[in-house]
Amino acid sequence: MHEVAEVAEMADRRIVVVTAGLGVPSSSRMLADQLGQAARRALETSGGSASVSTFELREYAVDIANNMVTGYAPPKLETLINEVVAADALVAVTPVFTASMSGLFKSFFDVIDNTALDGKPVILGATGGSSRHSLVLDFAMRPMFSYLRAKATPTAVYAAPEDWGSAGDAGSAPSGTSALDARVRRAASELAALLGTQGAQGPQGTQEPAKRPDPMVSLPFEQLLAQTRRG
Repeated sequence: MHEVAEVAEMADRRIVVVTAGLGVPSSSRMLADQLGQAARRALETSGGSASVSTFELREYAVDIANNMVTGYAPPKLETLINEVVAADALVAVTPVFTASMSGLFKSFFDVIDNTALDGKPVILGATGGSSRHSLVLDFAMRPMFSYLRAKATPTAVYAAPEDWGSAGDAGSAPSGTSALDARVRRAASELAALLGTQGAQGPQGTQEPAKRPDPMVSLPFEQLLAQTRRG
């Protein structure tokens, strides 16, 4: 069963958090919880509200593997995919294995239709045994989510062992907060800003579909490659 971290009545936005941590507890789940709750608070600060639902991919590992082989998503996995697709925003956190995303994390996004996350705001997060692995955010995760046409926040969050309980660098974090806390809050604020600039409310509060970018605007290489492949 998935865990609902926080549900606000009549929430304006739905945030889905997926984490590929394997342990109980796991540092990936810890980071995912921080990011999800920070995003909720950032939206409340801006005058909105949000529900946050958290899913642990390890509980879907067998179904994901079967989907990879058969092309069919069992009901439990299909429910999770529908939650991710229907969410207003996504928080995605993976542990680093062999200098990249975990196979479980990658496989989950492989079984989702490659147009399902088009325009969806997302915070990217990762955890690992050394700060040297933080490059996974920009060299593995960003290209994948760019291919899926999601809108990743400028700030992605990596947590190494020394980040937990650390006072952080006083020069890079506000007084009284750790460097990790500062990164989490900054990413959450960026997510709230992305949510505030898309999905303009139409008549009777309905959302208008997100508009595709102007074809004359220069796009990142990964996005141009994705469009070429889909053409």
